[in-house]
Amino acid sequence: MRSPQEIRTVIEKRLRNYISRDRTGIRRALLQLFLRLKSLSVAEIFAALNQQFSISYHSVAAMVGIIASKIGILHVSKNREGTCSIYSLKEQYVDTVARIVGAV
Repeated sequence: MRSPQEIRTVIEKRLRNYISRDRTGIRRALLQLFLRLKSLSVAEIFAALNQQFSISYHSVAAMVGIIASKIGILHVSKNREGTCSIYSLKEQYVDTVARIVGAV
């Protein structure tokens, strides 16, 4: 079993790799949204990113899914009505994301 420090190192490596493939800046903008607004639905993320980038709703949902499942830095919960998922940045990774998004 991995220690918390090993897990943090693996997640940081995955996040750096994910950001390194960002040619348009959209991935960085998505992570900055989470740093700024804390909890968002895919629809809210799409509305914010669609102002700056030409992107589809499906692309936004795919990016959020990758960040939540493969990188593992997002917490997923249902809204009160149970109709849509709300994503929030896990508290233990806020400083890591802020450092990587600012540095890379």
